[in-house]
Amino acid sequence: MRLTRRDCLQLSGSAALLLACGRFSANAFERKKIPVGVQLYSVRQDAAKDLPGVLKAIKEMGYEGVEFAGYYGHDAKTIRKWLDDNGLKCCGTHTGWDTLQPNALDATIEFNQTIGNKYLICPWLNPAEFAASPEKTIEFAKRFNELSEKVKEKGMLVGYHAHGGDFKKLNGETAWEIFFSHTVPDVVMQMDIGNCLGGGGDPYAILEKFPGRSKTIHLKEHGGPQGAVIGEGEVKWDWVFQFCETKGETEWYIVEQESYAVPPLEAIRKCRENLRKMGI
Repeated sequence: MRLTRRDCLQLSGSAALLLACGRFSANAFERKKIPVGVQLYSVRQDAAKDLPGVLKAIKEMGYEGVEFAGYYGHDAKTIRKWLDDNGLKCCGTHTGWDTLQPNALDATIEFNQTIGNKYLICPWLNPAEFAASPEKTIEFAKRFNELSEKVKEKGMLVGYHAHGGDFKKLNGETAWEIFFSHTVPDVVMQMDIGNCLGGGGDPYAILEKFPGRSKTIHLKEHGGPQGAVIGEGEVKWDWVFQFCETKGETEWYIVEQESYAVPPLEAIRKCRENLRKMGI
């Protein structure tokens, strides 16, 4: 149907008109704004020397949050002040399995409440234990379910972060899939795209298998030149963003860089620039 200028003016309040007149694409209405954070492990040496300076630099790059992997000897109130001073949110912490045990859990929760974090992400479990057998993986899943119930009372979520060893096949299915098939929906599936591909997994198929579980997701490149940043390798980023916006129930994109062709702060700056070029 051919619309006249008068038709457009008469229908000026409708999304249907904007599409028909060519001013916006369908994606403009479907696009979900997901904030972008960065895992501080990416710049760990800089953060260890000058955490407030690194937080300031990260904000200036255009990041909206940071995920911690250690606190560099600083207390929770000081960290919260530095975050607030720079207008940054805490989008997660990588907190060791030992800090999630009964003798340490209350202190872990209190620290994270102070810094404004609700995502308690276990960064790694020894594959020799976690992926020893389907039965062993299911045992870990049950323990995460129990943890999920405990932290839920405090308004928090527990989750698990992907490493290559999690994609070991056990009777035809990866340990990762077995684990998340036996955990409750509140257990966050923190996929790391680069780590999954590096471990021989298929992140696209796995994400599709578990819609709604990717509250936070690690954006890490795979392939490409040494030190490739986001957008310079083989990851199907358009697919990842489309999934996160429509099926993943994703609340944070979290950049992580672990190989470098340039200084770490420059690498994460380039990651943010490339994401911006992709519309993120």
